[in-house]
Amino acid sequence: MRLPRDIGGEELARLLIRYGYMVTRQTGSHIRLTTQREGEHHLTIPAHTDLRLGTLNSILQEVSRHIKKDKNDLIQELWP
Repeated sequence: MRLPRDIGGEELARLLIRYGYMVTRQTGSHIRLTTQREGEHHLTIPAHTDLRLGTLNSILQEVSRHIKKDKNDLIQELWP
């Protein structure tokens, strides 16, 4: 599954709400998300207008590891 090429950090943060992530703080150009599902997990996302593919891939890998779901399934759920 291809990653979207035009997603920003704030949009990704909104999409991750469905997995229990909430914005806990924003410092400068970075958004800090936290979830209590499956144990506490923190995630930092750059608040850029377009995330680089490597950065987006890394964030999605981290989320998929934490929620114990295949990354491709996660991508399909986020961008049907």
